[in-house]
Amino acid sequence: MSGFVAACGKPNHREVEHMFHEIRHRGPRLKGVHGTQEVIAAQNYLEADIAQPEQDITIPAAKDALRICYDGQMGNWEALARVHQVSDGSLREERLLLSLYQRYGTDMFAHLNDAIFAFAIIDGDRVLAARDLLGIKTLFYGLKGDNLYLGSELKSIVKVTDEVYEFPPGHYMETGGPFQRFSELPHTPPAKMHEDLEKMIREIREIIEGSLRARVDFRATTGALLSGGIDSSVIAYLASQRYRELFGVESRLPTFALGVGEGQDIYNARVMAEYLNSDHHELVVSPEELVERLPEVIYYLESFDPSLVRSSVSNYLISKYARDQGIEVLLSGEGGDEVFCGYLYLKDCPSSELFDRQMECIGFLHNNASLRLDRMNQCNGVRVVAPLISGDLLTYSLTIPPQYKQMPEGEDKIEKWIFRKAYEEFLPHSIVWRLKQEFSQGSGSAALLGAYFENVIEDRELAEARDRYPMVRSKEELYYLRIFVKRFGEGKALETVGQWVSL
Repeated sequence: MSGFVAACGKPNHREVEHMFHEIRHRGPRLKGVHGTQEVIAAQNYLEADIAQPEQDITIPAAKDALRICYDGQMGNWEALARVHQVSDGSLREERLLLSLYQRYGTDMFAHLNDAIFAFAIIDGDRVLAARDLLGIKTLFYGLKGDNLYLGSELKSIVKVTDEVYEFPPGHYMETGGPFQRFSELPHTPPAKMHEDLEKMIREIREIIEGSLRARVDFRATTGALLSGGIDSSVIAYLASQRYRELFGVESRLPTFALGVGEGQDIYNARVMAEYLNSDHHELVVSPEELVERLPEVIYYLESFDPSLVRSSVSNYLISKYARDQGIEVLLSGEGGDEVFCGYLYLKDCPSSELFDRQMECIGFLHNNASLRLDRMNQCNGVRVVAPLISGDLLTYSLTIPPQYKQMPEGEDKIEKWIFRKAYEEFLPHSIVWRLKQEFSQGSGSAALLGAYFENVIEDRELAEARDRYPMVRSKEELYYLRIFVKRFGEGKALETVGQWVSL
């Protein structure tokens, strides 16, 4: 993971320098600038992005007369690299993308169905910019006069213009042209697969393990976030197995858990860590620490959605703690709820509507949960990898009959039932069948922050604020909004913020 900015038209070098300075946290390891009269682009990288840096690397990464700014991860890199004869080593994904561009042009996106990305390819005075279908990698654009600005984060664009927008996921744009859609989520359910449950379970395991092995090489110092929920526990379990394969049976994968006091996440993560015999680290924070960190969390996050901020402040603190312990790469269980229908509100819809609700849920990622995944680790100099966010896994999961995702049990349903079933023989029973909780609920930050702002903001203030900001739903959200507006303004930047379906 990394960050980039670019300006097209008649760019001003000083403006681009200011933009680039705003995202310096995304890549202190290596950086560089490429400029012509028509295009200026700047790129930086984390230490974990450049495993074997050559002395003569040109950034943005170059191939012949082409340049590319890139932030992403490719699950199918190895297969594509074989076909296109791209060697391993530093900037291997950048070199592969440029090869695909040279061979296929804008048809290159047909080969990126198992990749998350935001990039800008500079071909002379032309620029091709694109963002992955789910919007897992963040990208924004701004307009000012005849100039177009691109940046990995909102803060870089608002440095030069108030006319800022989110780059739509699943689209590309060529300089001066309109957005073109290259992919979209399905509108109707695919044909259901076989009804052989054991085969489904076996294939789910194979896809997830393959995804982890394709995305994680352990060349950089690697640990795993561990909340004690099923998603993070499965990833930590598989990573621990791979860790021992590579480094010996006595090796212990570092795992990290956070709680506000002795919350449920801390307890369940402890159970799972003991089961894995991982090198476990716990960070217990006070309510005061959560509140104190909110301004910097919202600045890096670029959102005021309460559900997202609550979980992000916990993620920010544990990521920072892991980096202080020398961790360069963190593994995350993010994506399991979207792939296997884990959110509790989905229990309220009938099976016939589950597909539509799942697509709606996945559609929230680009300006909500994906921000936490990217921002709360990147700002601490940590590369995050989420093996459950896989094109192959998502495609497969859509063919699974809905009753296996939300299994009826009496008057209730068990969310992510088939995912739990796939790993019940490998993990403790209490972990596999633990009720779904958001990270902020399990860590203890949700209830605490919601109650705190009831006493900080008066009812009158909330009522008056709603006249100006009708999107505000609570005192807590108003508090976060005020911080956001102070840093990013109250113009079009507000329109880039996604709000979750519930508080």
